[in-house]
Parts: sequence; C-alpha cells; structure tokens
Amino acid sequence: MRNVFRTLVIIPKLNETIIAVFHNEKCIYKHTLHHIRSFIADDSFLEEDIAFRQREIIQQLHEAGINMSKLNAVSAIGGMLKPVEGGTYIVTEKMLKDLKRNYSGKHISNLGAIIAKKIADGLNIEAYIVDPPVVNEFCEEAMYTGVPSIKRKSIFHALNQKAVARLAAKDLGRKYKEINLIVCHLGLGITIGAHHKGKVIDVNNGLHGDGPFSIERAGTLPLEAMIDLCYSEEYNEAELIDKLTFRSGLKAYFQTEDVDLILRKINSEQKETKTVINALVYQIAKEIGAMAVVLEGRVDGIALTGHLAAMDKIIQLITEKVSWISDIFVYPGEHDLQAINEGTLRVLQGLETLKKY
Repeated sequence: MRNVFRTLVIIPKLNETIIAVFHNEKCIYKHTLHHIRSFIADDSFLEEDIAFRQREIIQQLHEAGINMSKLNAVSAIGGMLKPVEGGTYIVTEKMLKDLKRNYSGKHISNLGAIIAKKIADGLNIEAYIVDPPVVNEFCEEAMYTGVPSIKRKSIFHALNQKAVARLAAKDLGRKYKEINLIVCHLGLGITIGAHHKGKVIDVNNGLHGDGPFSIERAGTLPLEAMIDLCYSEEYNEAELIDKLTFRSGLKAYFQTEDVDLILRKINSEQKETKTVINALVYQIAKEIGAMAVVLEGRVDGIALTGHLAAMDKIIQLITEKVSWISDIFVYPGEHDLQAINEGTLRVLQGLETLKKY
C-alpha cells in the first residue's frame, strides 16, 4: 500500500495568494485569498507583508476545516535565488537570506518560500520549493554574448515549463529524460525553452527583455534605440524597468492594462489588431525555430502552454508556422500548483533526490 502524503502548496501573487492542499496527487482544497493591499515594494514592510499573508492562509485553512496537523509538507513557488539545477529543494536559512535580499531581483515569488517555512516550522515539518525561475541548465555556448563581461542569464517559467514537458513526455509514451522538446510558455511573459533529455539547455530570459514581446513585456529591442531611451531623461531607472517589463507588448499596442480586453481583441478582425497579433506570432515562431536549431533538428514535440495557449486563433497561427518542425501539444493555462505538489511528492515518495540550496 502506498504511503499517503498531504501537502500545502502556496503561490503568492501581487494582490492575492493561491493555496491548495493535496492528498498525494489529488487536490482536496483550493482557494485564492484576495488581499486588500498589494505586495509592498518598500523593503521595510517585508516582514509585515509576510506575517499578514501567513495569518490569512492559516485562518482560511481553519475556516475550511483543514486539519493542519495532518500536513506532511508545505511547499511554495520558488523565487529569485542564485542559479540552480532543476529539482525540489528544501528551504534553508541560506535560501531565506538570499530571497529577503532579492539576490537575482525583486519579485513577488520571493515571498513563497519564506511564508512556507514559517508555517512549516509551526507544524514541525519541512518546507520545499520546486523548479524555481532561476533554474540554469544552459549548455556552455548559450551563456555567451558579444561582451565578455556580460553573460546570458537563465530566468524563465521553469516550474510550468518542466511540468508541461513531463505531460508531453507522458503523451508521447516516453520519459522526460529521454526526449527533446521545445516548450513555449505563452503568458503575461513569454519564454521558449529547448529541453534536451530533461535539461533546459537554452531559453530566452522573458523577464529581462529577451525574446518575443508578450502581453506586457517589450521583448528584445534594438540596442541603439534602447540606449537612446535610457539617456532620454524621460524615465528614471525604476520607471523604465516598469515600462519595459509590465507596460509594453500588447498592453502598449492596444493601450490598455485590461488583460481580459486584450484577449478579446486578439479574436477581433480589426486590421490593426491582426497586424500586431501576426507580429507576435511571427516572433514566437522565430524563437521556436531558434530552439529547433539548438536541438539540431531532433525535436520530439513542441508544447504550448500559458494564457495564450487557450486561444484557438493563436494556436492555429503558431501551428501553421512551425508544425513542419514537429507535432504540437497544447496544455492551456498554468500548471504551477500541480507541479509544486508533484515535485514535492516525488521527493517524499523517494522517487527523486532532494536537493539543498
């Protein structure tokens, strides 16, 4: 008889915290806590924000009748740590220290492991993270740029990409470590990775201006124009980062912050809208082609995931451009909750070695 493990999974976002309780693979409870206040950028309020969310989570679980004493683990989405290999990591004091000082950048995901550890300590159990966004499995060539002092960074939707890669492998009747895949996370940001036998050997850094533009990211920009923008005195550093990371892409072209409205516009037949969408798909397809080269043409499948993967029009346009490379597999939305639970479960069941940061 299999051992039964119960895991609390936590994913903090700007104005909410998503929680779920899993009984082995089965989700037995899920809830989104909506916060009146959003993630506070001022570092002096960090501990206050963490304590606030921790209290909200515990209160909600009690009200839902979840017996927290039966939990075996508390797991969270990983944050902006030092580069690591993919896998499941136990939360340590060293990890917490790097998250609190935003080692690889400030992001709401940095709160995940901190909150998980506080709750886990109160229950005398361990806290974990799975496939954080700083997973770095690059081949050596992928790290080079034309400036020796600058190296390419691996920052991407590692958790969802690896979860979807495993789903595609299962649909192919193969093991993830046996095949080559191109996985495309098509969300607010877009990252497209070359998965070579279980390792993501190249991927665009969708957070820091690399690859296709997306719903809100600028993507790769012409260098001279970017330098001109930096010296234009129109923006300070923080304002420019905010513009390129959260207020560009389709938001800028359609002049709206409303993501639902953007998704509706994608399905419209307006000429101006169609041109922008065709350009978006063009850049996505071009990046897929680049990753096919990385894999030397030996591609067992192309997996599409994220918000835009739920849109038939986008899937059709991408398929028309890249289906000659390999078969297309579509897994709409994000699979982060399940991926965190499954990564934790593989460790608890002894199927995967636990890693230490």
